[in-house]
Amino acid sequence: MYQLYYAEGSASMGIRVLLEEIGAPYELLPTTIEMDKPRPSSQLEINPNGWVPVLVWGDRAMYEAAAITIFLGDQHPEAGLAPTFNDAGRELYLQTLVYFSSSVQNAFQLTYYPGRFADTPETLSSAEKRGVRRLRETWGVVEQQVTGKTWVLGDRFSAADVYLFMLTTWLSPAKIHPQLGEFPNVKRFAEAAEQRSSIAKVYLT
Repeated sequence: MYQLYYAEGSASMGIRVLLEEIGAPYELLPTTIEMDKPRPSSQLEINPNGWVPVLVWGDRAMYEAAAITIFLGDQHPEAGLAPTFNDAGRELYLQTLVYFSSSVQNAFQLTYYPGRFADTPETLSSAEKRGVRRLRETWGVVEQQVTGKTWVLGDRFSAADVYLFMLTTWLSPAKIHPQLGEFPNVKRFAEAAEQRSSIAKVYLT
C-alpha cells in the first residue's frame, strides 16, 4: 500500500489521481501547505522542505511531484500512464514533465510565495508581476504543444495529462493569473480531462 502526505490545493492531488488511475491501494496522510501551520514530523523527516507530495511505500519514500509521477508510471506499466523506455514518445513525456515542474510551477511560486524571491516587502509586488508574466509565457508554450492533439502526447492519455490538469487548477483570478480562456487548446484539454473518473473523484467531488 502507498501512503501519500496530502493537502487540498497542492500537487499531492495530482499524485492521488495517478494512484486512482493505477488502481493501487493507498492511504492519505493529512498535512498542510499553509505557511504558518506545522507539518507532521514524519513528513519532515522525508522532506525537510515541508512540501508535498511525499509518497511512502514500505520502508521507502520520495518527494517531488514530477519524480513521483515518473516513478509511478514506470512502476505500474500495466496502467499505461507512461511511454516505456524504448517508446518514441518517451522523450516528449520526460521533457514535458520537467518543463511543467521547473518552469510552469516556478512561475506559480512567484505569485503564491513571492517572499521566497523578494529581499524586501517593497519588492514583493515585483516578484508577483514577474510571476504573472512568466505564467503567460509558459502557458503559451503549453498551448502550442497541445494544439491539434487530444492529449499531451497525442491520442494517448498519460500521466503528463494528469500533471497538466493539476496545473490548470492553480490558475487564480485573485492572483491576476492568465485564465484558461486565453489558451483555447488548454481549456479544451482541461474540459476533456474532467470527464475521467479519477480526476472527477479527486477534484470535482
